[in-house]
Amino acid sequence: MSKHPLLKITDAAKTEITTLLEKQSKEILGIRARIDGVKSHEFIIRLGFAREQNADDVIVDCDAFKIFVDAVSAENLGGAAIDYVTTPERGFKVYNPNSPNLGIPKPREGLFKDPKARSIKTVIDNDINPTIAQHGGVIELLDLKGDTIYIHMGGGCQGCGMAAMTLKQGIESTLKEKFPEIKKIIDTTDHAGGKNPYYKPSK
Repeated sequence: MSKHPLLKITDAAKTEITTLLEKQSKEILGIRARIDGVKSHEFIIRLGFAREQNADDVIVDCDAFKIFVDAVSAENLGGAAIDYVTTPERGFKVYNPNSPNLGIPKPREGLFKDPKARSIKTVIDNDINPTIAQHGGVIELLDLKGDTIYIHMGGGCQGCGMAAMTLKQGIESTLKEKFPEIKKIIDTTDHAGGKNPYYKPSK
């Protein structure tokens, strides 16, 4: 594994990237790694071809090629590792020890041992958060009790004047359509401040 203070890269990833770059035109300078949002308390990291170098780029020299990381992304990629896996699906995987500071409380311990909670989380992650993320927001499932879901609205959603409408028209309608047995969806977010004083998941 090649090591760098910012990024580590496995031999498998290095081989695959080298092969991909050999097939590209000379205009490609290397690979670009960047943070492209947040999903479920984790940064979304995108890899692509680098066609130009920015003045503030951090450059990771991997001998056969270079990885370019913008300054903002670099702040949250220290110690991350890029690997290339073949199972369960073939592709690149980035392991990042850093997590975003969203001011979002973590879900109740053991919540996702419940199959229904896992299903609800999947719908939030796949059907709701991609749209919310376009406006800098993120929705997190905190708890599930009977017919009631507890969520937290973080990022750009917290303090947003449209949060109530987003909850009513977007989140509630989607979740109640998918899960008719759910009767209440409670927003635990303190939209007037940066904390969450209203609800704490039970241990």
